[in-house]
Amino acid sequence: MKVTVEVDCTPTEARTFLGLPDVAALNAHMVKEMKRRMDANMTMAAPDELMKSWMAFGGQASEQFMKLMTAATSPPKASKSGG
Repeated sequence: MKVTVEVDCTPTEARTFLGLPDVAALNAHMVKEMKRRMDANMTMAAPDELMKSWMAFGGQASEQFMKLMTAATSPPKASKSGG
């Protein structure tokens, strides 16, 4: 036997019926905070700001970055296993 029930209600009505909490205010707060943090950190993604922060270390950061990129693009070295 197969029974199909169709319920026509809003998400708020369904949440209330099931006894679930209303998290709309919490969600709005979280979205607002995420936007604030993204806006605050947006300047760090700017290429000129990245170069300024790298050059602040006297070129050491750029050398380390180049070593990292070289290591990332190099094929893995075969490890020697003792028998």
